Amino acid sequence: MAPEPSTPTAGRAGYDLLVLANRLPVDRITSSTGDSRWQRSPGGLVTALHPIMQQHAGAWIGWHGQPGPAPDPFTHDGIHLHPVGLSEQDVDRYYEGQSNATIWPLYHDAVEQPVFDRDWRHSYRAVNERFAVAAARLAAPGALVWVHDYHLQLVPGMLRGLRPDLRIGFFLHIPFPPAELFCQLPLRDEIIRGLLGADLVGFQHPHGTRNFQRLARELVGAKLTGDEIEHGAGITTAATFPISIDVATQQRLADDPQVQARAVEIRRELGDPSTLILGVDRLDYTKGIEHRLTAFGELLTEGRLEPANTVMVQVAVPSRQRIDHYQALRERVERMVSRINGVHAGIGRLCVHYLHQSYDRAELAALYAAADVMAVTPLRDGMNLVAKEYVAARTDGTGALVLSEFAGAAAELRQAWTVNPHDLDGLKNAIVAAAYADRDEQAGRMLPMRAHLRRHDVNRWAADFLSRLEQPAGWTCAAAA
Repeated sequence: MAPEPSTPTAGRAGYDLLVLANRLPVDRITSSTGDSRWQRSPGGLVTALHPIMQQHAGAWIGWHGQPGPAPDPFTHDGIHLHPVGLSEQDVDRYYEGQSNATIWPLYHDAVEQPVFDRDWRHSYRAVNERFAVAAARLAAPGALVWVHDYHLQLVPGMLRGLRPDLRIGFFLHIPFPPAELFCQLPLRDEIIRGLLGADLVGFQHPHGTRNFQRLARELVGAKLTGDEIEHGAGITTAATFPISIDVATQQRLADDPQVQARAVEIRRELGDPSTLILGVDRLDYTKGIEHRLTAFGELLTEGRLEPANTVMVQVAVPSRQRIDHYQALRERVERMVSRINGVHAGIGRLCVHYLHQSYDRAELAALYAAADVMAVTPLRDGMNLVAKEYVAARTDGTGALVLSEFAGAAAELRQAWTVNPHDLDGLKNAIVAAAYADRDEQAGRMLPMRAHLRRHDVNRWAADFLSRLEQPAGWTCAAAA
């Protein structure tokens, strides 16, 4: 079947489903010969929305990943893509500044001190307006518009003013902070009013939902009735929709003979240790990598884990490398790895293998299959899909998950060894207990978590959100305008 045109034409009133996210669901890949092509991005969001957007002939609005003018709209793999251009200044101020040096740390319990800058706020407003105008132009009458994440929190309100006929949803993929932190934001009223422009606002965890409801009441005088927030312009529903993964695909990948063979090869390359502990994170100060390394080093020193028979593999995916906090974190982590290996490693044998690079899904699945213990210990995390990927990949029911209570996933994966990563003694005890758990205890914990994930995969998440969004609106066009 020939693809539909990638932009609305005179014979088409617009798209019935629009997704807005900071990034498009594709990456530009350049080959060794200099040829470039678009490749579908990995990740659960793209996987979940792909069939729905094909069914609705929907469009995705987002940045194409490089500063400069936006490419022309195009169609890739059945999805119509409408790039939004960001200048070098936009990338510096809207993306690396307001989004990732102000909002990100504040929403993650101020693990690092957020930076407040007026120029960044101006750029954030301008880019959010650019996205809203693009959506208003492309949406069909009464279309569903689903806005994603902290980069675009002003879009729902802006879009409501431009197109009050639309059904607008917003989903926040990171934590939403308590009032005591959120109120530090100079943009606090604008963000709350921006989010209240949506018919439905979704959060990962009930804490975020309650925090938002409280702030709507305190900052704009909204009235709360159950999960409905009544405010001057209409009614917004706030609800919890914990995101998940494509469980079936993850299981098929884990069972692939090549992946299983690679898992055996990984253990052999590491010296066939008795215990392999794995961490997979973006290199971010919220992920608790330093706490995890500290606990592991102390366990080796105390002899509770045997250096000759225990290996930790820490995958740290490069992240926001132009931001000072991240450069400093990388230096600290690399010093810690060197110190642990300097004290405990032997000739031809490392205790910590630190991998500052990205891996494809097959290699990650092989690492999950190889690891006896998965350590997911963020200081704060909206969900953490790595924890769910590990559980889904352990198709034989073995494996041990050590999981921070401050990850959203802890509310669902209750059989994990749950820890407070700030409590180093508790973290060490959990790692040891997981490392020495027998197969019966592993299965007793892993099997109910696997069953939960099968019932609550990413397809159900997307379907639940969109179904709720399609319910009758509490908005009036006059009020919204």
